Amino acid sequence: MHVVMFADQHVESLGGAQVSMRLQRRFLERAGHTVTIVAPRLHRPAPTDPAYVDLPSFPVTPDREYALSWPGIRTDRFVDAALAGRPPVDVVHVQADFWGAFIGHRYAARHGLPVVHTMHNRVDVGIEATAPFPRLVLRVLNAWARRALRPALLRAGDVRRIPRSSQDSAEMLRDSGDSATFAREAPDGWAYLRRLARLSTAVTAPSAHFARRLEAHGAVPGASDDRAVDVVWNGIDDDILDAALTAGPGERRPGRPRFVWIGRMSPEKRLLPFLEAVAASGIDADVEIIGGGAQLRAARRLVERSRPVASIRFSGRMPYAQTLARLAEADAVVQTSIGFETQGMTVFEAASLGTPAVVSDPDIAAELGTGVWSVADATVAALAETLRRASADIAAGSPVAVDPTIGERFRQSSRTAAMVAVYARAARR
Repeated sequence: MHVVMFADQHVESLGGAQVSMRLQRRFLERAGHTVTIVAPRLHRPAPTDPAYVDLPSFPVTPDREYALSWPGIRTDRFVDAALAGRPPVDVVHVQADFWGAFIGHRYAARHGLPVVHTMHNRVDVGIEATAPFPRLVLRVLNAWARRALRPALLRAGDVRRIPRSSQDSAEMLRDSGDSATFAREAPDGWAYLRRLARLSTAVTAPSAHFARRLEAHGAVPGASDDRAVDVVWNGIDDDILDAALTAGPGERRPGRPRFVWIGRMSPEKRLLPFLEAVAASGIDADVEIIGGGAQLRAARRLVERSRPVASIRFSGRMPYAQTLARLAEADAVVQTSIGFETQGMTVFEAASLGTPAVVSDPDIAAELGTGVWSVADATVAALAETLRRASADIAAGSPVAVDPTIGERFRQSSRTAAMVAVYARAARR
């Protein structure tokens, strides 16, 4: 099977989705499939790879790490020419939320190919957390999608029933294929995701809670009679997991409870409320912060000002294998974002290594099942109380037990097998 993946950013750039796509490609090729990845060209030195189709692009960040490729006729022609000399394509896998999604859906429509679209992003929450004037941004984004995807709609000849709004998913309308129905929808994040989903043969999500939310808002495949969203977790490299398990500590080292927080230091990740909760809890513990971002300076100032009982160490960014080693050594990982994550990779990586988690997001806590100290609500006081409870359990030698099946279910080999089954079903249609 030849799978062509479309991405918003080059897979050699920084980011969790990029790491996941590189991993997916490797395990698909191990299973005997061919993978081509179409994405904007990087504007810094990067490895050359015959599997990459680098689109004409222009940088969109000061460090030139990220770029944009404009979805239009010129890009369409470039993609067609680049793929013309490769094996026939069996399925298009869109793993993009913006321009990469538009380019991928346009390509699939031109060539009559099935599309599997992986929804990685809570667009509404993400834009609200990161952009000024989020309502205006969403209006512009919906207008852009309406224009960029019109050729795909017309070529697909799509006549489907779609929800009129995210508040009224029961009332259904007929669409003539000219986006008239979408014009009557509220231009929010769900309308945007519905537009992408209705052009797809199958839609996948990296967690059950996000899949059910997509279904509730009508962001379901429109090119099939199956209205369900498939759940396919993003996985962990089998080889790296085995190495981490082999090198991991056989028994817990003596000492104070050890907590680790890992992530990007930005508001939606809620690092500052976590540090406030550590100080308010009064726990006598070792806390390690791994990662970087815009809130690093504010985080350091908060620790200096609050003078917590716990020792807090900022370790900066680390290589992936070293981060996994830290997870294996910790007594618990702390996850503090709420409503933003569509999966929450860190807690699954920790569970694969046998490390439990303090989890603020109730959806992620439910997905993990066991091995969780759940936080009652979004307040600092509730997080502080949960940290006290977790610290006491760890000190007493009775931490919550992790579900032992997660490690096997999270391996990339099993995730690849699940996705290949989705590809095969889409290709048959």
